[in-house]
Amino acid sequence: MPQFRAVFDTMVAYKAGQAVVAPDGRSFKLSSNESPEPPLPSVVRAIAEAATQIHRYPDPAAGRLIEALAARYGVPAEHLALGAGSVTVAQQLFEAVGEPGAEVIYAWRSFEAYPLLADLSGVTSVRVPLKDETHDLDAMADAITQNTRMILVCNPNNPTGTANRAGELKRFLDRVPEHVLVILDEAYREYVRDAEVPDGLTIYRDRPNVAVLRTFSKAYGLAGLRVGYLIGQEPVAGAVRKAMMPFAINHLAQAAAVASLQAEQELLARVDTVVAERTRVRDALVAQGWPVPHSEANFVWLRLHADTPAFAAACAAAGVSVRPFGEEGARVSIGDREANDAFLHAAETFRRA
Repeated sequence: MPQFRAVFDTMVAYKAGQAVVAPDGRSFKLSSNESPEPPLPSVVRAIAEAATQIHRYPDPAAGRLIEALAARYGVPAEHLALGAGSVTVAQQLFEAVGEPGAEVIYAWRSFEAYPLLADLSGVTSVRVPLKDETHDLDAMADAITQNTRMILVCNPNNPTGTANRAGELKRFLDRVPEHVLVILDEAYREYVRDAEVPDGLTIYRDRPNVAVLRTFSKAYGLAGLRVGYLIGQEPVAGAVRKAMMPFAINHLAQAAAVASLQAEQELLARVDTVVAERTRVRDALVAQGWPVPHSEANFVWLRLHADTPAFAAACAAAGVSVRPFGEEGARVSIGDREANDAFLHAAETFRRA
């Protein structure tokens, strides 16, 4: 019998959001934080043109994409590192800092891949409970030890949608030793409308131990092609590039990401529609009597405790898939208006029952 690492005996595999189908055939997938809109025609054309060259290996350095990102954000190319989705860039980060005895701090509950990546890299997870559904940055700073290598701040946080503001984040960063790497995971940055929530790119330039993690999966609608990136000062970005698997960003993904940056204004207009729906959905849930924190992402969070499984099952029976987290709560992505209305009807029905 083959022998595997002992951690595999206790490690819980990542669980993705699932689609469901109601008896009447209706199906609304609100469990994966995907864009409700298909790719723009210009992006589809770029993918089709790139498909004629898929018998060739992709550019291992993703030169055109690096150049486009550097121009878009006004950063040096050497400050960029790529990966197959931001979760893979996070894995590269864990590999860059991970070794026995090293500790990585993150809030809990936060992005559910963090514990998995920590276990795989051999580091010790230090989970700091949320406070009012938001990162407790004071407690996270208190948790730093001589073994701390990295701190992850998911801002806005997945799955609660809450965000930490500039003042508290500055106070937190001032307490973090310079040798401890702080990653601002901003997968949902494009959906932020609170002016007090800082853009991590305005922070990293003056703090060599801070880097920003972003993705093309959400606002840019390229979840199926897997493109993520990190922006950090050269020593950080360089280490992440070393941990990147060769040819990780495929040819179609590179072409689609470049085309998406060229069509950014059109794409971000779609984001405004999602934000408007987010407000409508939250207001309706609050009117129904649900406690729903303000969200700065493309989803809302309901703290349901023991009712979580039953709520998810009731939504599934109505053809709406949501993302339950044990007996803590459910995360519900913002879809198109029809999907959101179906969810709101299911939530109201459950509430009355």
